[in-house]
Amino acid sequence: MASLFEEVGEVRGQGDGSAFALSMRMFFKHPAMVGSGFPASRWMVRTMLAPLDWRAIRTFVEYGPGAGAFTRAILDRVAPDAKLVAIDTSPDFVAHLKVSITDRRLYAVTGSASSVEAILSKLGLQQADCILSGLPFSTISREEAGKIMLATHAALRPAGQFCAYQMRRAVEPLLRSHFSTVWRSYEWRNIPPCHLYWAKRENVADGREPKPTLPERPAGEPNILHCQN
Repeated sequence: MASLFEEVGEVRGQGDGSAFALSMRMFFKHPAMVGSGFPASRWMVRTMLAPLDWRAIRTFVEYGPGAGAFTRAILDRVAPDAKLVAIDTSPDFVAHLKVSITDRRLYAVTGSASSVEAILSKLGLQQADCILSGLPFSTISREEAGKIMLATHAALRPAGQFCAYQMRRAVEPLLRSHFSTVWRSYEWRNIPPCHLYWAKRENVADGREPKPTLPERPAGEPNILHCQN
């Protein structure tokens, strides 16, 4: 059985070492903006994406795609006519995505997550059905984090979902202040282990959404799911 170190990055297209090398280089260059030098593990990718209703997603936005571990997994799951907008402040990461992923559904953009509305508008896209963030909110300034969350809420359609994976829980107060219901889990099979969050924008017509269903874990490893109002 492969070790955790061997499994990290074994998402499609991540096994050649170039993505790992790029992630490490950018982490040491910009540690405050790059959450980890290790690509996301297949376990975290699976757990994070499993609860999403892929049939309803046509516009997906990813903040901080890095070398593309989640990007590739999202493209494996979205519909043929869907669009994935990957926004990163690093031109190096964006260039890597454009070269390594040949999928017309992907729009890799250099920019800030706080400009998500303008980016979607420029691409001719409406509000997003889902936004995933790998940005390290624990190292982002409070002012910038607030701008990102405001822009995120506005960019989501009613009942749209915002998801985030974080080493720390600094994002929780922001989530609670912008979304009525937040779900949290924890994935230790990643380097480093991460808190996982799902939040939904209110849908006035339908009321609150049901909590997500997480994938089953091996015996003795119960899911951790907290509902917060």
